[in-house]
Amino acid sequence: MLAIDHGYFQGPTTGLERVDITILPLLPYADTLMLTRGILRSVIPPTYTRGIVLRASGGPSILKELSDEEIALDIEDAIRLNAAALAVQVFIGGPYETRTVHNMTRLVDMGMRYGIATLAVTAVGREMVRDARYMRLACRICAELGATYVKTYYVAEGFDTVTASCPVPIVIAGGKKLPENEALEMAHNAVQQGAAGVDMGRNIFQAESPVAMIQAVRKVVHEGASPREAYDFYLSEKERERGKA
Repeated sequence: MLAIDHGYFQGPTTGLERVDITILPLLPYADTLMLTRGILRSVIPPTYTRGIVLRASGGPSILKELSDEEIALDIEDAIRLNAAALAVQVFIGGPYETRTVHNMTRLVDMGMRYGIATLAVTAVGREMVRDARYMRLACRICAELGATYVKTYYVAEGFDTVTASCPVPIVIAGGKKLPENEALEMAHNAVQQGAAGVDMGRNIFQAESPVAMIQAVRKVVHEGASPREAYDFYLSEKERERGKA
């Protein structure tokens, strides 16, 4: 899954200033797009027929308390846009924890009526510790309350306990931009420890060669490539692209 929904609270973040230029070349390699309905309608061509995960919560910008979100999408519009899933931020431990949990359960109920899945996105607040104990708590709560699958962060210690204690599939968030070899190693380790897939954004569209990077991530997830094999592929594809320029 390729995440490009950052603008719903960050605005035109680096790499997403011109979605039509930076993201459209990546579409042939993306199994699923996670994005806002505004970008889907205005930029993504209707010829993209793979999975659409719509950002369904929002409200505050990066200038405010991020957990103060509400549902920002009507289920009828999700149906019009042929969404496969609705993504909602859940801030376990945040100031507006209860509201974000209720946002999720309301979307679960709405989605169930029409066969649309709900992706619960666990969000770590400014004061939260990003460790396996917290991720187990957040992911399990989301699963218990009806999420179809959960997006969470990879943690180096104990991630296998996070996936083992969550009864629904987990996909990992790419998080902050890492060197390409480190991002591929993280993806590999997550899948080996039970993740069903990865949902990367900045580690793809901010890479030196985004097209090569998304293909390298596919190698890890779909072909079981090792981090070394995937990174070697990335380097060779990057050089091939330079040769075309």
